[in-house]
Amino acid sequence: MGHRMNIERRDFLKSLGLLGATTAVGTTAMAHPRDVRAAVKTRARIVIVGGGAGGITAAAKLNKWLDGAQITIVEPRETHWYQPGWVFVAAGVHDAAWTTATPNADYIPRGVRWVKDSVAGFEPEANKVLTQGGETLEYDYLIVATGLKLDYAAIEGLTRDMLGRDGLVSVYAGPDQAAAMWTEMQSFIQKGGDGLFTLPHTPLKCAGAPLKMGFLTESHARNAKRREALNLTFNSSIDKLFSVKPINDLADRLFRERGFTMNYQHRLKAVDAERKEAVFATPEGDKTLHYDFLHIVPPMTAPDVVKHSALAWKEGPFAAGGWLEVDKHTLQHLRFPNVFGVGDVNGTPIGKTAASVKFQAPIAAENLVSLIEDKPMDRKYDGYTSCPLITEVGKAALVEFGYDLKLIQTFPLVDQTVPRWAWWALDLYAIKPLYEQMLKGRIPA
Repeated sequence: MGHRMNIERRDFLKSLGLLGATTAVGTTAMAHPRDVRAAVKTRARIVIVGGGAGGITAAAKLNKWLDGAQITIVEPRETHWYQPGWVFVAAGVHDAAWTTATPNADYIPRGVRWVKDSVAGFEPEANKVLTQGGETLEYDYLIVATGLKLDYAAIEGLTRDMLGRDGLVSVYAGPDQAAAMWTEMQSFIQKGGDGLFTLPHTPLKCAGAPLKMGFLTESHARNAKRREALNLTFNSSIDKLFSVKPINDLADRLFRERGFTMNYQHRLKAVDAERKEAVFATPEGDKTLHYDFLHIVPPMTAPDVVKHSALAWKEGPFAAGGWLEVDKHTLQHLRFPNVFGVGDVNGTPIGKTAASVKFQAPIAAENLVSLIEDKPMDRKYDGYTSCPLITEVGKAALVEFGYDLKLIQTFPLVDQTVPRWAWWALDLYAIKPLYEQMLKGRIPA
C-alpha cells in the first residue's frame, strides 16, 4: 500500500509540474491569441454585474483586450470567497481562514470602476442597469455574472440561520457554515445516529459537492472506528446522482459498498427541527425520516433580479428557475445581442463550476470584443465542466466532461475515474493557485 501511494504521489508531482508550467507560459507560447495582439481601441461602456469568479475573470480579460473602454463592475461584497475550498473546511482539512481572507480589491483590475452596490433591476430594452442605491448605469454591452440563489426558504420549516447547529448543515451556505459543519460532523460521529444527505431537483453548482460530503462523513467515521454507530442514507430528488453515467454508477456503487441506504426520487420538502424529522416527497407520497445529522443542498435558481427580468428564459427547461437566456455556445443572449452571460446564472445544460468559468469568461469576453469589431463570434463554449469527486479522505476521481456528457481525459495515460491520492492533492493544493491566476486573467482558455 505504501509503495502504491508513493507512485501516485510521484505521478501527481509530475502533473503539478505540468500545471505550473502551463500557468507560467500562459502569456507566451500558450497565450490566448488576443493576449499577444494589440488591444482594440474603443470607447464602449461595458457593465459587468457580479464580482465573483465569472465577473472578475471577464473584467480582467476585457481590460487586457480593449483600449479605452469604460468597464464597470457592480458587486456589493468586499470579500472574495474561494467557494471550492469550503468542502475542505467542512471536512476539517482547512479552517475557514484558508478560504475567506481575500479582499475583492485584490482582484478588481486596475482602471475598472467598482460600484459597491447590488443591482435592483435590468432594463435591457434601454441598455440600463439600476442599482439599489439609486444609480442608473447605461451601457453599450452587458455581462451578467450574478451567480445563483440558494433557495433554502423553499424547504418548509427551514431558515438559513438554522444551519450549522443541531445537526442541520450545508456546505453551500458560506464559510462559517462550512466550519460549523465540521464541528457538527465530529459530534455526530462521536454520538452516532441517523445521517441524511440530499440532492435537489434543480440545476446546481458543483454537482459533486453533495456526494463529497456523504463520502467524507463516512470516511471520517470509518477512520475514527465509529462507522457502525451511524446509519447513513443518501436521498436524491431525481433518478440519479450525477449526469455522467460512468460517474453516476461509480458513486452509486461506492455508496452501497460503504453501507449507505440509497433513495431516489426523494425530494426534501420540509424540516421539523424540534422533532429532528425531514419530510421527503416521493412518487408514493410524503415520507418522514428521522435525522441526527442532515446535509441540506437547497434548490437553486437564478437570483430574483434576473428571474423577474426580461433577461430570463420565458419558456423551455430553464424558465422555471429564471436562468439567463443565452446561446449555450457563444454565451450571447438570444434576444438582446449586446448582453452576455458568464457562470452559474446561465441557463445552459451544464456548466456551474469554477472550471467552467475558466472557459466561459474568456469566450464571452472575446465574443463581446468581436461584436465591438463587427466580426464573427468564432469562440464556442463546449460545456466543459470539471469536478474532482472526493470519495474518501485522501482520494478523489478527476471528472471532466462537456455538453455531450462524455468523459474528457486531460491525463490520457491514467484512468481519471479511479479514485487516487493524486486527484485529491490536485484539488487540495493546485486548484486554488490556478483559480487565483484565472481571476487575474493570466490563464488562457
